Amino acid sequence: MNGEYLAQRLTRPNGPYASLTVVDSTESTNVDLDRMRPPDRTVLIARQQTAGEGRRSRSWTSPPGGLYVSIHYVPGVPPYRLPWLTLLAGVALVNVSLSVGVAAVLKWPNDLLLGPGRRKGAGVLATTSGNGVVLGIGLNVQPVRAEVAPGGLEPTSLAEEGAAELDLTELAARLLLELDRWEAPWRAADGDPFASGLHEEYRRHCVTLGQEVRVELTESSFEGTARYLETDGTLVVRDSQGNDRSVPAGDVVHLRTSTQGEMRRP
Repeated sequence: MNGEYLAQRLTRPNGPYASLTVVDSTESTNVDLDRMRPPDRTVLIARQQTAGEGRRSRSWTSPPGGLYVSIHYVPGVPPYRLPWLTLLAGVALVNVSLSVGVAAVLKWPNDLLLGPGRRKGAGVLATTSGNGVVLGIGLNVQPVRAEVAPGGLEPTSLAEEGAAELDLTELAARLLLELDRWEAPWRAADGDPFASGLHEEYRRHCVTLGQEVRVELTESSFEGTARYLETDGTLVVRDSQGNDRSVPAGDVVHLRTSTQGEMRRP
């Protein structure tokens, strides 16, 4: 990966980011940026991570050949709208995948599903850091080794799904520009996902909406139909008793396609 090229192309005054650094290896780009407390829109990319972490404290193996990037944001939006950063990351990942010829959709909140088999191609994790947020993304580019733990979903990669572009430098540039394409108007709209167009773009790619799902919480689970997203990105699921239940966090398992599910809030 050509870090000098990326920095010249994507950092000020030529691009939207404050700084961009590429390292050979680190335990976790998210942890590194959290410790640094750097300026808004600081980017750290690693060629390999040795102790990455996914949602619900799952480990995320990050061998060479993938794209592992974290960005420190201080967007200045209301705190209840910050969860949209992770959904925004999912939108960016879908559009990058589509740009290289790979079919891609999202499973709420931000699981990137690639190819006809809809296997998992990326991990996203956001952590608060002072007055900002560190957004971490791990995208599988080269074939995933058999020993890589899937974390609940079968893994795949851009290479395995026949991507037309596998150069890490080019993919990093596409991802960072796609993130800015959605983060900038979202920030300018004070984090409003409707005014910025982010809600509609996310809804367009999310296959969870309208599905029969099982929601697995920390100590319980329930089944129902995924109906719509609240303004803070919370998923609303109508359970078997006809009650709408808000799901701010938890694992969602697709059970079968619903023909009666509602795609947007009535």
